[in-house]
Amino acid sequence: MPVSPSSPSPLLLALREGTRDCHKSLEARLPFFDTDFDVAAYSRLIQAYYGFHAPLEACLGEYQEPLRAKTPALTLDLQALQLSAADIDALPLCQALPTIRNEACALGVMYVLEGSTLGGQVLKRAMAERFGMGPATGTGFFDVYGALTGNYWRDFLDRLGQASTAPAAQAATVQAAVETFQCFEHWLGQRNVLS
Repeated sequence: MPVSPSSPSPLLLALREGTRDCHKSLEARLPFFDTDFDVAAYSRLIQAYYGFHAPLEACLGEYQEPLRAKTPALTLDLQALQLSAADIDALPLCQALPTIRNEACALGVMYVLEGSTLGGQVLKRAMAERFGMGPATGTGFFDVYGALTGNYWRDFLDRLGQASTAPAAQAATVQAAVETFQCFEHWLGQRNVLS
């Protein structure tokens, strides 16, 4: 039976607790609200996002429904930011990704990716206010699900609620989520796009 949003599943609670520090670490280093953050810096950041999401979503494969893929939205954003198809194909791709051995690991990775869609709503509004940008002009990734964002998040919470409650599976899910945050922060640092 699906767990209601008012009663978080034990796995969701473990994920929140287990990723709290790495989530805060990454959030503190994202430059979206820096005073010197401009459209050029935004473009470099979105290029780095693409370099992480494209290979990671390929690794998720069968575990992720195609409608949850975010790489197509990133591709459209990059095109809106004046990158050609050849430019996009030439972007560096992250090689140091979290290991996805099974469903438990996939859920940990997806927790990070799906959770970012909620924060994306804040960033979408901020980029609209700051640069006048919208989904058609470079911020589609941050509103990838549009009006269905809440529904998609609740569906994912249902999936977490139905996942294995075995301690080893829960530990694998939390570890994969932590690794996803850490790999993403390390990648963005390598690309020199963090504060």
